[in-house]
Amino acid sequence: MTPIVVSLVMFSAMLHATWNAILRGGDDHLWTVTVMSLATTAAALVVAICLPPPDLRCLPYVLTSASLQVVYSVFLASAYRHGDLSQVYPIVRGSVPLMTTIGAFVFAGQRLSPHLLLGVALISGGIISLVIGRRRAAPKAVGFALATGLLVAGYVTVDALGVRRAGRPLAYAAWIFLAYGALMPLTYGALRRSFPSRILGRQGLKALAGGVASLVSYTAILSALALGALAPVSALRETSVVFSALVGRWLLHERLTPRRMLMCVAVAAGAACIALA
Repeated sequence: MTPIVVSLVMFSAMLHATWNAILRGGDDHLWTVTVMSLATTAAALVVAICLPPPDLRCLPYVLTSASLQVVYSVFLASAYRHGDLSQVYPIVRGSVPLMTTIGAFVFAGQRLSPHLLLGVALISGGIISLVIGRRRAAPKAVGFALATGLLVAGYVTVDALGVRRAGRPLAYAAWIFLAYGALMPLTYGALRRSFPSRILGRQGLKALAGGVASLVSYTAILSALALGALAPVSALRETSVVFSALVGRWLLHERLTPRRMLMCVAVAAGAACIALA
């Protein structure tokens, strides 16, 4: 990989961990992720206006993906309500390639190469280390984090099918964010029965900054993928798990024990092995 690709991937990984830290640090995690959706929706609206619409046959996939992302957001907010960033984030990031690999082995008969086996072992060991011991993660945090990872795998699978029918990948992504941005506030209202009196108070402005960070992170990783090969870019992207521990210590003052740091490194290395395989 060229230096520019490495820089883009690392920048994306750092921003991804940062917006998760903003979500974890919010007073109302569900409201924080709802406000974050405003930034991506505003950008998606501009793209949707400028580009021709995707093939209408992809609409069921757009609505399914957006709905799964709403549920994902609710579960992620719930996970951060019960656990630290450096506990929840590695489980979410690590469970997606873990579930995908196991699913491919069970349902598609994929052979597990040494790289895949090593990746599964590292991720499993890292996650298991979170649920045992004196400073283990709360059971609810682990449960919500694993469910969040499953939802990520679900909407990624839906998008892989939907984008083929859309004909216009960028327009397809814009429509998903538009649907997500419309559904997220409705979901918040349905769950909380009311909205905060100050829509954009201090926490709201932080959440909006987190939404911008998530959008820039997404743009940076897309740019890296356009310039570099998929496997090494995806592998390097998993450094976000390590960044989550460092950002959690810096922004949220979470306890950064050698064991927790080692677990983050193990999960990142495992995900990288699966990406390279």
